[in-house]
Amino acid sequence: MKVPVDRRYAETHEWFLLDDDIVTMGITQYAADELTDITYVELPEVGAKVTVGDVIGEVESVKATSEVFTAVGGSVVAVNTALVDHPELVNDDALEEGWLVKIKADTADPLRALMPAKEYATFVRNIG
Repeated sequence: MKVPVDRRYAETHEWFLLDDDIVTMGITQYAADELTDITYVELPEVGAKVTVGDVIGEVESVKATSEVFTAVGGSVVAVNTALVDHPELVNDDALEEGWLVKIKADTADPLRALMPAKEYATFVRNIG
């Protein structure tokens, strides 16, 4: 399982990549693999205001539906519209092409509380 070191990870299996004040987020490859065949992704509208801990969308698969939580507050500045017609991109490439949203963060401070790659990899290994 790939766990890139350039981002932070939540216990709820979202990843967050900071670039200046823009945070790109998605679900981890672990989460995508656990969900299996993703059939639908629900995302917020561009311009939506989000708060730390908000549910900002859902990822549905043949197996389950999983809520997506944000670890940063701010304004949604982009959504991955390719997922409307191709939700399987999350399965195929959860860490790059399958990103979900970009948020102009009010502050990146909450990301400090999230796990770095090595810690997340250990966390996943210890599940189940």
